[in-house]
Amino acid sequence: MKSLSITISLLLFVSCQQKETKSLALSNQNLPIDFPERLSQAAISIIDPSIDYDPSYFKIEYPNGDVPKGKGVCTDVIIRSYRILGIDLQKEVHEDMVANFSLYPNLKKWGMSKTDTNIDHRRVPNLEVFFERKGTKLPVTQNAKDYKTGDLVTWMINDKLPHIGIVTSKKSSDGKQNLIVHNVGGGQVLEDCLFDYTIVGHYKYDNLN
Repeated sequence: MKSLSITISLLLFVSCQQKETKSLALSNQNLPIDFPERLSQAAISIIDPSIDYDPSYFKIEYPNGDVPKGKGVCTDVIIRSYRILGIDLQKEVHEDMVANFSLYPNLKKWGMSKTDTNIDHRRVPNLEVFFERKGTKLPVTQNAKDYKTGDLVTWMINDKLPHIGIVTSKKSSDGKQNLIVHNVGGGQVLEDCLFDYTIVGHYKYDNLN
């Protein structure tokens, strides 16, 4: 009788273990498997066409400061997406700029002689320098297949407006290229716009280097 009781207990234990293993496997299927996919999901999660495009200078907290809710520009898409993953670009850019100020275009472009945690990370030219220094600079091509999930793309619109967006895992209606989360004036949106503007930069940054 004792032997039968032990056998039943073992069978119940094995059954529970199998259920837990199966449940864990199923739950893991829903988890992004790598950083680029997590960044893509983060960008998609902040889509909001009601965001008012406002390039005004705002005084914000440091670190983890953000402009007023409901406002933002293209760089805020990048900042907010990375923050979801625990990466504060305000802090990262500031610290690198303090140590390497001359490598950034602040003095030449805006006449700034020192860092400013309110605005430095919200400027596309600064992000381009940062991503090239701390991430990976990728080739600029006209081949949609070269722009993969989690990549960062910068453009120059009408030869005067710097712009930036995140390449997502979502595909265009024809399946030929990945959609972009960006804000060019219509809020934080997901669009098929990879080649709508002149691409000037292509980067990957996962803060893991």
